[in-house]
Amino acid sequence: MNLSQFLRIEREGPDGSRHYVVHTHDPKFTLELAPDGSALDQIGRGVIKRVQVPNSWAGDYSKYGKYLAGAQEFFAQSFAPPAPKSEVRRSGL
Repeated sequence: MNLSQFLRIEREGPDGSRHYVVHTHDPKFTLELAPDGSALDQIGRGVIKRVQVPNSWAGDYSKYGKYLAGAQEFFAQSFAPPAPKSEVRRSGL
């Protein structure tokens, strides 16, 4: 699973923050997650609160399970400390 196809959006509201993971390539979908308070790091892979998928997914959810698992993995990794700049430098210098 290519995790670069995901984007995490965090919105602050009066009732706390809300976390969304969006798959930007086909099939496009949005997953709303809440941090897992029972996990060791208090975030975990997230607890799925809502899934917004295209109508074409109806009846074929098992086919897209790997995308939902990838979105949860991306959610967990998005809270990790950033990699050192020398590791992510694109120019190769």
